[in-house]
Amino acid sequence: MAATMAFSQRFHKLLIQHLTAPTKLGFNVSFCPLSSSAQQASRGYPCEASDHNYESLRVTSAQKHILHVQLNRPEKRNAMNRAFWREMVECFEKIAKDPDCRAVVISGAGKMFSTGLDLIDMAPEFMQPQGDDVARISWKLRDLISRYQKTFTVIEKCPKPVISVIHGGCIGGGVDLITACDIRYCAQDAYFQVKEVDVGLAADVGTLQRLPKIIGNQSLVNELVFTARKMMADEALVSGLVSRVFQDKDVALDAAFALAAEISSKSPVAVQSSKINLLYSRDHPVDESLQYMASWNMSMLQTQDISKSIQATMEKKDMKSVTFSKL
Repeated sequence: MAATMAFSQRFHKLLIQHLTAPTKLGFNVSFCPLSSSAQQASRGYPCEASDHNYESLRVTSAQKHILHVQLNRPEKRNAMNRAFWREMVECFEKIAKDPDCRAVVISGAGKMFSTGLDLIDMAPEFMQPQGDDVARISWKLRDLISRYQKTFTVIEKCPKPVISVIHGGCIGGGVDLITACDIRYCAQDAYFQVKEVDVGLAADVGTLQRLPKIIGNQSLVNELVFTARKMMADEALVSGLVSRVFQDKDVALDAAFALAAEISSKSPVAVQSSKINLLYSRDHPVDESLQYMASWNMSMLQTQDISKSIQATMEKKDMKSVTFSKL
């Protein structure tokens, strides 16, 4: 700790000068493809993640510290069957504890991101609930809904930043999924539908709770929810649902992997601490959030990542050259 303080004092003046000077991002995500080697790592030659074996998902190690989770039922337009609701929880609970993973990209295989709930596979659970009376049936349905809510909440609670890449339709449960992600990119052909009212129910696994906080326009949220109309890519960009729109899925994926690589080059202590505190601040008043931040950083400020990052900054080194311990 003494060595860290001495280092900080020695470079304090230079650090302040550097941090207050104009800076440039290290990459351009708008229609900027990865290098050929990065493309091979991300899409040409993916390495299967050996500890992730699922029926509805495919998980690959796209690049160093980056996992790619694909919804993998293209023949069913990535409809969310019983296996999906179980496997997403298992998948992201593993990712949350994976010390090698620092960022995640989620996409859909085939012609679209997801058509949402697999009504054929899932209908018996909702249409034929078992129980001796209304109270017992209701109790079981509440437990069932809570378990399905966890399928997407586990993405939000994963400390690793999660980037979703949407192409084609993102319908019903697909919107629930992407609103639990930290960053959303989409292709020009993407569209979004809160479809639940068209099948006679209110969305109950996250959209109604998260979408208003993402786009900040209650009138627009109400319109989308009450009508189930399509929101096209350009409107999604203007409203803030997505932060970038790209010409097609491949370009969007390249940009997402470039962004994930940039995030992964930073201190995992800093990045994961930031995600946790951003989520806490979203749901709590400023005063409480500041108190939580102070309690959090009283231990996190003692990380060796700070001195490593400062040294790299002072020596004008690329942050990708810094080796941070696993987390």
